[in-house]
Amino acid sequence: MNTLCVDGRAIALDQDGFLLDLQDWNEAVAQALAEREGLALEAEHWEILRLLREFHAEFQLSPATRPLIKYTALKLGPEKGNSLHLNRLFKGTPAKLAAKLAGLPKPSNCL
Repeated sequence: MNTLCVDGRAIALDQDGFLLDLQDWNEAVAQALAEREGLALEAEHWEILRLLREFHAEFQLSPATRPLIKYTALKLGPEKGNSLHLNRLFKGTPAKLAAKLAGLPKPSNCL
């Protein structure tokens, strides 16, 4: 089991770096997870992470790429809800990496 140390707390991660307990997530945890991925979170990233958490609260699952794009377009408009924008923000793996940073389970169709 992997762990992530955030504010003196050990956060349990699975073998792929996803949170074992979704309740452990907060913005400091997201920052620490992003640093492990070599990513600096900016306002555009936070917008998508909050949207993903909203999606998870509504549907109890992490979206694959296509539903993520559709949901983002629906909520934020087509200029943000497209694969180019999301791939640029999340290193070409938006569904998987964004879910990880948002403290959600790995989308079921992601390797």
